[in-house]
Amino acid sequence: MSSRKKVHNTHIGAWVRDLHEVLIDIVSVVNQPQRDEAMMQEAGIALDRALFPLLVLIERRGPIGVGDLADAVGRDYTTVSRQVAKLQSLNLVERRKGESDRRVHKAVIAPKGKTMTDAVDSARERTALEIFHSWDDQDVSELIRLMRKFAEAIKEKPGSPFSS
Repeated sequence: MSSRKKVHNTHIGAWVRDLHEVLIDIVSVVNQPQRDEAMMQEAGIALDRALFPLLVLIERRGPIGVGDLADAVGRDYTTVSRQVAKLQSLNLVERRKGESDRRVHKAVIAPKGKTMTDAVDSARERTALEIFHSWDDQDVSELIRLMRKFAEAIKEKPGSPFSS
């Protein structure tokens, strides 16, 4: 028999509220425009701030359709479509026909865009070193494991209790 206890209804109300507060704190920090500006400056890249999260998401999740990209960044389809076209005109992304549906075009990172996201990754690592310098390796690994577990769980649950 496992020594771990499963979550029961008794404490869930307080936990959900506390977790929601933490998520609001994290999302609020991540969504600050000056954070993207600072990351781009640290990476030594020049890009319109509105295009930055799209470029990173296309590199991480591509090939990705505009609809999925719009959902991921919380913007409307037409705005994201124009922004992806701008990234394409800058030779940072390419659009390819989808494999399962040739009518759908998916965005993929182009070599020039990959060079940029590689620079961002290096800058992100330098910044993370500052944040995690006093953490044990095991704590960072556990944080990643639990965040992945949580992310997978909320992706599977429509109407998540952790939306705005």
